[in-house]
Amino acid sequence: MLPLISQLTRLPVLAWVPGWMEMAIVLFIGLLLFGNRLPGTMRSLGMSLTEFKKGMKDGESDADRDLS
Repeated sequence: MLPLISQLTRLPVLAWVPGWMEMAIVLFIGLLLFGNRLPGTMRSLGMSLTEFKKGMKDGESDADRDLS
């Protein structure tokens, strides 16, 4: 039985790893396909982050009142 290090070095290597140009092309195609939904998605993400922060602040104030 080979040691674990020896077994890990024998794993197959990926034949293709995307470079910056391929990633840019994929990003561009994604923006073309989903660009019209992006503003609404970002708006809802911002609203949910704001609600999360309000909830965290309310939770801290509740914990402070419980300790008093």
